[in-house]
Amino acid sequence: MAKIRVGFSSDFNVRDTKVGFGTTNPAALLDVPDTLKADLNIAGVATLTAYGGFVGQRQYIKKPAKIGVATVGVGTFQQYYETETGFTNLGGVHHGDDQKFNTLSEDLIIDDGEILNITNISMFGTKIGGKKQDSHNHSSYVCAGSLEQVSVTGHFSVPSGGINDRQLFIEGTVRFNTDLNTLEFFNGVEWRQFTYNQGHSGGSRAYFAGGTQNYPTNSYSKNIDLVNIQSGGNATAFGELTQTMGWYGICSSATRGVLSGTNVPATNRMEYFTLASGGTGFDFGTQSAQRYGSGGFSSSTRGVYAGGWSPSGGANLNVMDYIEIHTLGNALDFGDTTKRRRYMSAMSSPVRGVLMGGISEPVARRIDIDFSSIASKGNAVTFGYCAGNSSQHAGCSNGVRGIGAYSAGNAGEVTRFQTVNIATTGNAEDFGYLDSSRYVLPGFACDKTRAVYAGGFAESPSVASVSEMDVIDLTVGGLAIDFGDLTQKRALIGGCSDSHGGLGGF
Repeated sequence: MAKIRVGFSSDFNVRDTKVGFGTTNPAALLDVPDTLKADLNIAGVATLTAYGGFVGQRQYIKKPAKIGVATVGVGTFQQYYETETGFTNLGGVHHGDDQKFNTLSEDLIIDDGEILNITNISMFGTKIGGKKQDSHNHSSYVCAGSLEQVSVTGHFSVPSGGINDRQLFIEGTVRFNTDLNTLEFFNGVEWRQFTYNQGHSGGSRAYFAGGTQNYPTNSYSKNIDLVNIQSGGNATAFGELTQTMGWYGICSSATRGVLSGTNVPATNRMEYFTLASGGTGFDFGTQSAQRYGSGGFSSSTRGVYAGGWSPSGGANLNVMDYIEIHTLGNALDFGDTTKRRRYMSAMSSPVRGVLMGGISEPVARRIDIDFSSIASKGNAVTFGYCAGNSSQHAGCSNGVRGIGAYSAGNAGEVTRFQTVNIATTGNAEDFGYLDSSRYVLPGFACDKTRAVYAGGFAESPSVASVSEMDVIDLTVGGLAIDFGDLTQKRALIGGCSDSHGGLGGF
């Protein structure tokens, strides 16, 4: 049994290309073949349970590594191979292989004023009649954990892989995501995309689709309206859905809006439209169950639809589905909400989705708030409670603050806004109010500073749809002011944007 206990701060010594535990027992060797952190061949160490790298060892480069040539064989069979002649040991690999250099600690230290020159080496094999045979080129690499400064000319490649290939969660890590075709970085808390402008008007566009003009006569619309959140003004026609839709769940990435479920007629169908260009909607796939009235939230890549009403079963649902927004296909099971309900306010940061209120059986209005982690599947968890009755109202978020509407009474008319800090848990607080009350699923959409509240029904008992839009400042709250009008009077609509607070996460 070994007499030396090895910790993360222990010194290691190189002996005959193997690393020994100190110097008092050089026969007790830790054999790390080929690459760092590979399989461990440990003899006589019963207490070693984890291996985290040789943090105490560093490789210092004080002058350029030099690669020379040597020969092996004689006559016709004489061949050339590379050999190291400088300070560092690049390993004497024969032709046909690449030169690779790994430091023990993954830290490469280059003294001030010194240069490490890594170049391509041209080699050739035998000489016959004075002519070079088997000409080839070898590339030399340095694999290091960190460098203070790197200057690169020509080409530089960062690590790449899909979403499921993320392994290093170190602040500042940069990689190319092959699933999303974009660069991403880890900020110490979450993965974020590098900012990319799609080429449209400032990346602050909101979209309001479908809805009903004359409830309950089911005079529903296919229209998709467009507004610029920062400039204000009346909505303009953007395109049309393939069918009339209302009471649906909606979410969006920076490039697509996806609608899920409707009651005109009831269906489990999903439809998407492209945010950067107008036109018609397209088939996306199907939900796991036929329902309408679900709440939808999303990150940059994943959309989640929660709850809703099952017309076939005549009951509220607690099911949560998810989709990958940049692909097409059917929704998959995500988990369950804490209660069976429909008509919730939904909002998200890049990490979390939040569901406010809703209606449970038979028509009880709820004040529960749930949250879920978007990147990982699982059941929703209790977040807190609403400031008041919060059902049949939309929600949105700038990534930090989520807001929804609520009513102090039981009829459902909206007069107030409420807010939560998505990164924490707790009860919602009062945030502001509308200049005129409305209810029954207006659309809500935002960018990082402003939110637009569009359409809905006029104050009960009237069920007349309205076209008015209000805007509220997400940084300070207060009174919402007039923004403009939709192209039609509509309620039971949904809203999404290309710049909401969920974007940037996966």
